[in-house]
Amino acid sequence: MSLPKTLADGHFRFRRDVHAKNRGRYEQLAELGQTPTAMVIGCCDARVDVSTIFDAEPGALFILRNVANLVPPYEPEGKYHGTSAAVEFAVGALKVPNLIVLGHSHCGGVAAYRHKVRDRGFIGRWLTLLDNLELVDSDIFAHGDEAAFEFAAIRSSLANLRSFPFIRKREEAGLLALHGLHFDLGSGELLSLDHKTGRFELLEEHQAA
Repeated sequence: MSLPKTLADGHFRFRRDVHAKNRGRYEQLAELGQTPTAMVIGCCDARVDVSTIFDAEPGALFILRNVANLVPPYEPEGKYHGTSAAVEFAVGALKVPNLIVLGHSHCGGVAAYRHKVRDRGFIGRWLTLLDNLELVDSDIFAHGDEAAFEFAAIRSSLANLRSFPFIRKREEAGLLALHGLHFDLGSGELLSLDHKTGRFELLEEHQAA
């Protein structure tokens, strides 16, 4: 079967309107490799375009996407761990200074878990990472049940990231910062986890470092 016309046309627009105008940048990336500002662990939901959300240039973000932006705990037992491998490469090889867990509103994976939609396949097993989530009453009061679960999933992934020795070591040395963000599909706003208060607050322009 042929590639869908919308995708083929999009590719040729990219070649003409984007790549041609930034050819030097792409050649630089090809020759010198990548030095991303951050690794972003986002959801594979088609509505969440990570590079667009941050208006990021090619090479700026090392992006991993999976169901519900989840991170498993550190488990070096030799099985297949795509998420853990990507995290290891970003932190150990690329030395990214920022590690972001990016959740979003109306997350289908989190919703499936909330409503106890279970199966015995890969997704059902993956969603067991959400077992024992700790909901915060103030999240429920301010944002509702759905968002409170999504926030809890972000906090859980951040906690699991800190179970990796090489992440904990770099964070304690001040070489790596962990961030929890929640993207609202409707408004386009980002909520940022304040590590001091433990609450998700609206990211304002003046907060940028």
